[in-house]
Amino acid sequence: MQNTATPTHCPYCALQCGMNLTPAPDGTVVVSERADFPVNRGALCGKGRTSAEVLARNVRLTSPLVRDEAGKLVPASWDEALDRIATGLGRTRAEHGPDAVGVFGGGGLTNEKAYTLGKFARVVLGTSQIDYNGRFCMSSAAAAGIKAFGLDRGLPFPLEDIPKSGCVILVGSNLAETMPPSLRFFTELKENGGTLIVIDPRRTKTAEQADLHLAPRPGTDLALALGLLHLVIAEGRVDEEYVKERTAGWEDARAAAMAHWPEYVERITGVSVPQLREVVQMFCEPESAMVLTARGPEQQSKGTDTVGAWINLCLATGRAGRPRSGYGCLTGQGNGQGGREHGQKADQLPGYRKLDDPAARAHVAEVWGVDPDSLPGPGRSAYELLDALGTDIRSLLLMASNPVVSAPRAAHIEERIRSLDFLAVCDVVLSETAELADVVLPVTQWAEETGTTTNLEGRVLLRRRAITPPDGIRSDLEVLHELAARLGVEKGFPTDPEEVFEELRRASAGGAADYSGITYRRLAEENGVFWPCPAAVEAADADEDALPGGEAPAVHPGTPRLFLDRFATPDGRARFVPVSHRATAEEPDEEYPVLLTTGRVVAQYQSGAQTRRVAELNAAAPGPFVELHPRLAARLGAAEGDPVAVVSRRGRAVAPARITHAIRPDTVFMPFHWPGEGRANTLTNPALDPTSRMPEFKACAVRLEAVER
Repeated sequence: MQNTATPTHCPYCALQCGMNLTPAPDGTVVVSERADFPVNRGALCGKGRTSAEVLARNVRLTSPLVRDEAGKLVPASWDEALDRIATGLGRTRAEHGPDAVGVFGGGGLTNEKAYTLGKFARVVLGTSQIDYNGRFCMSSAAAAGIKAFGLDRGLPFPLEDIPKSGCVILVGSNLAETMPPSLRFFTELKENGGTLIVIDPRRTKTAEQADLHLAPRPGTDLALALGLLHLVIAEGRVDEEYVKERTAGWEDARAAAMAHWPEYVERITGVSVPQLREVVQMFCEPESAMVLTARGPEQQSKGTDTVGAWINLCLATGRAGRPRSGYGCLTGQGNGQGGREHGQKADQLPGYRKLDDPAARAHVAEVWGVDPDSLPGPGRSAYELLDALGTDIRSLLLMASNPVVSAPRAAHIEERIRSLDFLAVCDVVLSETAELADVVLPVTQWAEETGTTTNLEGRVLLRRRAITPPDGIRSDLEVLHELAARLGVEKGFPTDPEEVFEELRRASAGGAADYSGITYRRLAEENGVFWPCPAAVEAADADEDALPGGEAPAVHPGTPRLFLDRFATPDGRARFVPVSHRATAEEPDEEYPVLLTTGRVVAQYQSGAQTRRVAELNAAAPGPFVELHPRLAARLGAAEGDPVAVVSRRGRAVAPARITHAIRPDTVFMPFHWPGEGRANTLTNPALDPTSRMPEFKACAVRLEAVER
């Protein structure tokens, strides 16, 4: 084990904060600041500071587990475990066809592992049934971005541009808790004279930093954006020259917005007309402005249209594709951006190519050395895949995800998982989903392996191996290599991450997410490279990949800022998409009169499978709670800390009351990090956005009940 500090990146959120890791003599690993990385400049949240604790042997899995005849998970050898998985998946494929085998990935997988998992599903298993939990993250923003701009990259500009803008509207993001080191960019925005508007049903720690906080009713962000655009038009604030020169489709979008007059929007959202006018003034008066969305507007059954409405606001005011301006999405998961670019999403091939595009299939098939016709077509989206378990899909290979806690209508999904003929899980800890598996494989973690991730800015980063994994641990790449061989594919699944990345470069070349000009060497030397980065243009690098005759190829610098000259559409114009308000899939009624919304807390991450194993984080956030307004608590007769049952049409959850004026009286909030009786996703609605297939996590009808204890 080396004793020097290794520069790397945090395993948690999409900031991918830089950090240094140093092995200590007692076998632990010390996390320290790394000030040279521009995203966090050395700052780390509590999750990042304690991230090395999950590396401890008493926390993580250290041996393969198989289910014995008594139904218990017991230690086994790697050969036995891998043989069982190959037999289980192979038997299902032989008896029921390749689409009876499902593959479910995660937004925490490196680019190399996401790429290889997608290739494994399509080349080895021949199944179309692959998707990943990133579908639950920013798929609505991705779909809207592609419709409007022709390209999806979370932020089309670096975070460092935010403090230079004149106004930022932050929609449905509590980044003070979800990605605390990013808050400094918004603090600097205000120090520079810019303004911050936060839109959230709760007065969160982020909202407390705002110059203006709007608290709309959950599920009404679409109407709110349309009302603002109506006022922009009515007040003569449209940038007519920009609209004419750089966009298409304005007249239809304009007509749709004009149907959402301010008083109508006030009735829908609960946001007053004077506040709407104030937002328009604050947003339109500066030379530059931004709209940033997160899960609030995106995790809705109309999330794509909702994000599209905010994009329309940016386009009408001439903000997109201009310096210090534009629309962006704050990606949540660590590699949520890269994870969907390279093939573990149901409808995509590497490089963000579409699976139903014949040219894309031909390009990737050539890199893989297979017949394009052998590649299956698009499969089910994440929730639809999980819902089909035990019926159409009989066996599942799952990596780096915990849907028993994280999926909507979670009790139903748990039942579907239990009904499988065979389940294999690769993870670093024994998650609630892994506990249900027939075989569990312990795999390496971020600090024990090298690989790349792509952060919320589209910056491709190199995570470096800092320590040697314990005996008995293998990487996901080794697992896929061994399974491929057992299932009859001896070649094409290397275990070296850099070798995989070199293949990914070729597969992505010419695609929307072009990584072909990025190398491990560049990532190490340049502290990350923004895609698209094709293998050409600008300055020369005489030391690398020299051409015959001694001539050095040009090296593309990467693309920190998108759309400054043209959008990624055939004609270079951004597209307005006409949208109209519609209600949530499940509005409150007499039986279920209250709205539930869900989210995160600062000390836990996602399903909590890892963070719930860290003592410091558990001390800060020991369990679930129900946040409710004092008026609602009084009607229920609940005091602070009393157990409260939250009941929806899908189930019942119980957690202590947290009474606060920071939430609307018609709304309750629950964090979703915990299993058991406080599992928030027992309640959530799987109603899907028709375009993105995003479930409606953010709004469902519930009732509250007092609980005797």
